[in-house]
Amino acid sequence: MKSGVVAVVGRPSAGKSSLMNAVCGHKISIVASAPQTTRNTIRGILTTDDGQIVFLDTPGFHRSNREFNIRMRDLVGATVREAECILYIIDATRAPGAEEAMLGEMVAAANLPVVIAVNKIDLPEARPNAIEAWVATQIGSTLTVRVSALTRAGIGELVAALYERLPEGELMYPSEFYTDQEPEFRAAEIIREQAVNRTREELPHSLYVEVHDMEKRPHDALWVRADILVEKESQKGIVVGKGGNLIKEIRLSAQKELADVFERRVELDLRVKLNHNWTKKDAVLRRVFRSTQ
Repeated sequence: MKSGVVAVVGRPSAGKSSLMNAVCGHKISIVASAPQTTRNTIRGILTTDDGQIVFLDTPGFHRSNREFNIRMRDLVGATVREAECILYIIDATRAPGAEEAMLGEMVAAANLPVVIAVNKIDLPEARPNAIEAWVATQIGSTLTVRVSALTRAGIGELVAALYERLPEGELMYPSEFYTDQEPEFRAAEIIREQAVNRTREELPHSLYVEVHDMEKRPHDALWVRADILVEKESQKGIVVGKGGNLIKEIRLSAQKELADVFERRVELDLRVKLNHNWTKKDAVLRRVFRSTQ
């Protein structure tokens, strides 16, 4: 039996979260149209007859001197150091550039087994041959697997390749586990996903979510009280929307997602609050970028 930890790395919007959800068969990481939505190391657990793979989904690797992005890059590096194998996901629709080269150097320097997933091959603009040629030059002799998180093409081949590169070992988690995230963290991420997908392009990186209470109510309902926090007064109005329509839409869609995850009816009390310039406050950044360790 094989067992091990796999660090999932890639540039923003490479499809890491979508692919990990497809591989694990459950919603592990939130998915949004805005890049760099993942902010933490997210655990997904796949158990099969061949063994168990613990995936650590990481934030998108992005070159920037902003404290926000530096923390995300540091988290990627720390996660790789915990792993026994790297799953490097590359978007087949984008030509590699300086940022991809920087990440490729980090992957090559990690001295770990590597499997490269050339993702989004279902799209007409995909150029997998060009990506594989770049990999051969940049990283060297590394297995590439063509996959699509959307259609699940290549998923079986990818999982088999990862098992081949993991050591023999016992299960690290009970076989029924597909994540070890705490309920409050999962709830906060789902609410953030719904807010990110319904706000302006520049706003997603200016908000975070705090869950204050989760309580089981009569008739098997789950009551959740949470705040969406933004860093500028003007952003509160964006999230609330005209006549409160947008925050209502966020609340209802998050309730539905939470009910699917927790398999019970959910009542969500959701507010929007201001934490002025929170992206420059170390104490808040430490909470926002906490690991699931």
